[in-house]
Amino acid sequence: NFLTEACEYTNSFLSFKPSIEIILNIEEDHMDFFKDINDIRNSFIKYVNLLPEDGLLVINGDIDNVEEIYAQAVCKVVTVGKTSSSDYTATDISYDSCGRCSYTLIYKGAPECTVSLGVAGLHNVYNSLAAIAVARHMGLSYDTILPGISNFTGTERRFQKKGMVNGITIIDDYAHHPDEIAATISTAEKYPHKKLTVIFQPHTYTRTKAFLNDFAKTLSRADRIILADIYAARETDTLGISSEDICRLIKEYGTECIYEPDFDRIPTLIKELCSDGDLVITMGAGNIVEVGETLINNP
Repeated sequence: NFLTEACEYTNSFLSFKPSIEIILNIEEDHMDFFKDINDIRNSFIKYVNLLPEDGLLVINGDIDNVEEIYAQAVCKVVTVGKTSSSDYTATDISYDSCGRCSYTLIYKGAPECTVSLGVAGLHNVYNSLAAIAVARHMGLSYDTILPGISNFTGTERRFQKKGMVNGITIIDDYAHHPDEIAATISTAEKYPHKKLTVIFQPHTYTRTKAFLNDFAKTLSRADRIILADIYAARETDTLGISSEDICRLIKEYGTECIYEPDFDRIPTLIKELCSDGDLVITMGAGNIVEVGETLINNP
């Protein structure tokens, strides 16, 4: 057995033969491949139908019209989410000084135990529900599960603390979709800081064009935004889109925003603008992580 993160891009996840699936969300993305959200949903339906009769689907019950996704499933289905109708949900959610949550785990309407997370962010409450649902299906007891949940301190490039520079905390995060950005900024809002500066590197021209307004609205929640050029990845610029377009829209929300086309100058810009007690997040799926690493290595 092995565990992997599957991706819907080019329908690559349909090549797997899974025995257990976790579906956390179904959102518009990879619009250079998919036609629309219904096209994406149809791919997820096909993905669910790969599961055998003795398999397990754990799915976010808050997904729109979620029943449609597993209507043809022959396996056991378990829902997790915010609504009380989900099999697993959470109540009494509280935060510690670093934004890590504790909550009461509810299973089929009844309280089971208290769960304490070792990672920050409300979204990780619902991620942990999915992990717990799988672990319970596999026969693990809460005595085994709960220490594992609390001792898990995260993965690389997911709200990962890289270090401190002149009293400035440097965090790195892989977020490159508006919903991921929103989750990361919400996490940062519960994390100790004076001002929040997000250094964002958009990923691909098609994604930037598709979510231009959503990027601007979500990023404007930070105190300051510094925008790097778009990371092209697999694409070439044929759409006439630029980080400058996001910058203009963010400024319309009244948030300080700087477009910096010189990637190598961004660490210097951070040192000029940020001060002791501030929080800086380098954000994106490209090479933006190098900015924080350069800062730390050359304070």
